Amino acid sequence: MAKVVSVNISEKKGTVKKPIEKGYFRENHGLEGDAHAGRGHRQVSLLAEESIEKMKAKGIWDLAAGKFAENITTEGIELYTLPVGTKLKIGEEVILEISQIGKKCHEACEIRKITGDCIMPREGVFAKVIKGGYIKPGDEIVLLHETEN
Repeated sequence: MAKVVSVNISEKKGTVKKPIEKGYFRENHGLEGDAHAGRGHRQVSLLAEESIEKMKAKGIWDLAAGKFAENITTEGIELYTLPVGTKLKIGEEVILEISQIGKKCHEACEIRKITGDCIMPREGVFAKVIKGGYIKPGDEIVLLHETEN
């Protein structure tokens, strides 16, 4: 079963996100209170725990949820393999639509400086909030088919 491992937030851009107990994801906005939320196509960022483990294998052990500035850390789903436009139902009510796979790493990326690599350009995923609601660790992630949305 695919699930949410952590919900992460930061009040300022350029800082590591901190895990929270639950977050409210507002329709066409993103995670309330997060510096990266807004009306664009990158309202929410997601990264799989499995992707973080790949970076740990390169020798960086201090990589907790939120270190890659992801809002949602997942487990059991290879997000980066899903096409743009895929819809995910998370928990009881939230629906996200994948809007972008990967992103350019910023110049000051500490992880890239240490290892010479960063996973976000390849495996980080961005999404728009189609239907809002709360997300918390442990919530199930389900792929929606066209007939379900």
